[in-house]
Amino acid sequence: MKNVMNLQFSALSQNESFARVTVAAFIMQLDPTMDELTEIKTVVSEAVTNAIIHGYENDPDAVVYISVELEEGAAHITIRDKGKGIENLEEARQPLYTTKPELERSGMGFTIMENFMDYVDIQSSRETGTSIRMTKYLTTSKALCN
Repeated sequence: MKNVMNLQFSALSQNESFARVTVAAFIMQLDPTMDELTEIKTVVSEAVTNAIIHGYENDPDAVVYISVELEEGAAHITIRDKGKGIENLEEARQPLYTTKPELERSGMGFTIMENFMDYVDIQSSRETGTSIRMTKYLTTSKALCN
């Protein structure tokens, strides 16, 4: 059985925690471990923060979109913006790379996403913004498969 949630909200930094908690609450029905839940909350925070700071450059009229699909013990999370896109995706995925060093950004967002999730796909263009699709297979689903 598939269950889907769609969410959109203003691209304001104070909404990052709202996004993190909302996604976590939706995923709770799959009974994730505390570690899995923490990892999911962290990647949602990273992706939403990237959309707000880098995609929209703090444009208060912009919107961040989140879609979560739960299916057979897997959480598929898509976070997208209609911002300026990523100029060089390969470079942006490098650990410690940041375009906003003045904001004391660590440049570890994509690295964290790739380490905490089982699958990460990033699509970005100047015309359409950035879409990050991530999948996490939860421990409960791994046990069911064995």
